[in-house]
Amino acid sequence: MQTLPNPTTNSASTTPAFESTIKRRKTRPVKVGDVTIGGGYPVVVQSMINEDTLDIDGSVAAIRRLHEIGCEIVRVTVPSMAHARALSEIKQKLKQTYQDVPIVADVHHNGMKIALEVAKHIEKVRINPGLYVFEKPDSKRTEYTKAEFDDIGDKIAETLKPLVISLRDQGKAMRIGVNHGSLAERMLFTYGDTPEGMVESALEFIRICESLDFHNIVISLKASRVPVMLAAYRLMVKRMDDEGMDYPLHLGVTEAGDGEYGRIKSTAGIATLLADGIGDTIRVSLTESPEKEIPVCYSILQALGLRKTMFFRSMVREKWLSLITAMSAKLQDLFRFIGVEKKLKKFLKTEEWKN
Repeated sequence: MQTLPNPTTNSASTTPAFESTIKRRKTRPVKVGDVTIGGGYPVVVQSMINEDTLDIDGSVAAIRRLHEIGCEIVRVTVPSMAHARALSEIKQKLKQTYQDVPIVADVHHNGMKIALEVAKHIEKVRINPGLYVFEKPDSKRTEYTKAEFDDIGDKIAETLKPLVISLRDQGKAMRIGVNHGSLAERMLFTYGDTPEGMVESALEFIRICESLDFHNIVISLKASRVPVMLAAYRLMVKRMDDEGMDYPLHLGVTEAGDGEYGRIKSTAGIATLLADGIGDTIRVSLTESPEKEIPVCYSILQALGLRKTMFFRSMVREKWLSLITAMSAKLQDLFRFIGVEKKLKKFLKTEEWKN
């Protein structure tokens, strides 16, 4: 009978076999207003308003509601030049009636002029590589030659350059937001409807930015199917590591749905990557009011030990307001007492009192 040797242990070693805390991937810090994404800073919580950006008052109110309950960066949709110009009024009104809030604007469909206008007013621009330079699908096409592929790449670089320079010179940020459901036709023909196609799409835009010495970039690779989303982010991390890139990642599952299923689906994707140390900012995309997304984000981060307090800003703000209200009431009582005391002293000096 074979006797198995007892495993040897090194009593001097204090390194545990398994880590009980998450070691986050090292990324460069990207400033978005007064919030920093990556660089070891806490994972940032984001959401998006549903209001039409042309509705100035409605948009300001919606941004404020989200910010007050812990949303640190708010996204708005900008489908036209009129919407882009409205951002200036939204920012001014926020500062006048509440406080400045970091805003990221979503720009789609040949949005160069819109993006350049947007960049004047807010802290971050999100572009979708599959839609920024729109390619009209050709039903008769069977392939893309290398020359055709590169020709479109040159057109993209030329179109993207003014925006990159504007953001670079202003110290603002860009999110390169790839979506599995809107990959460019040439990427679909070359790489298929795959995580690899998503990653190559992001890398193409990153290289254009780097060629212009712009590095204030955040990357996202969202999909509605969790396995695709996981594969895309993991492949992106591998490719960035191979090429010496350290850009922070924005995590999310597109169109997760609502109710319990939407929350579970989002958590399955976001938490899995965060547990592996991947991810610097998150959004839970529910088909409910945006305010419902925030507690889910903080619950995920708390469960993983990545944020210690839930709704910290709103809790502190509420306590300060309560304290200020209480102090104000006490001060009013004191002032009333001082007023009565002065009147009493004045009365005691009168002839009427002496008589």
